[in-house]
Amino acid sequence: MIPVPQFLRVWDLWVRIGHWSLVSAITAAWLTRDGYGRVHDYIGYSALIIVLLRIVWGFTGSPHARFSDFLRGPRVVFAYGRDLLANREANYTGHNPLGGWMIAALLFTIAATGFTGWLYTTDYFWGVEWMEDLHAFLGTLILPLAALHVGGVIFTSWRQKQNLVAAMVHGWKRQRD
Repeated sequence: MIPVPQFLRVWDLWVRIGHWSLVSAITAAWLTRDGYGRVHDYIGYSALIIVLLRIVWGFTGSPHARFSDFLRGPRVVFAYGRDLLANREANYTGHNPLGGWMIAALLFTIAATGFTGWLYTTDYFWGVEWMEDLHAFLGTLILPLAALHVGGVIFTSWRQKQNLVAAMVHGWKRQRD
């Protein structure tokens, strides 16, 4: 008899909608960064609102959406990294310890980018070069963080023989034996 794989609901609808909405907003903000004025501003505000909603959902949402499920202390993160390098890392239903901190880094950087973008439109910071530079730096920092995130998803999908991108579309992950 061939065993039937068991699937677990991991990502709820709000996590998935928020994730793909944020991907879309960040892509659109990047594409409109030069010469699109208010369109870029509104896209940035949208990204900021999505992050703020995700932070609220990180405290009130479904079990795997909660920060308490995936933000681990340094000892656990370094142990996971060591085990990863030794090819003996534990499998996590939700985010692994490294992935959890990548999510936190992305959310923080996107929020800081949106906040500095908004500050730059205020009377106090309008035309202040260091604020514009900080906003541009943070916006550019999102790219390598997103690349590391995608790389980690691809690597973990390969290592665990799971399609994590598909899981972020439909919300289900195959349960490991």
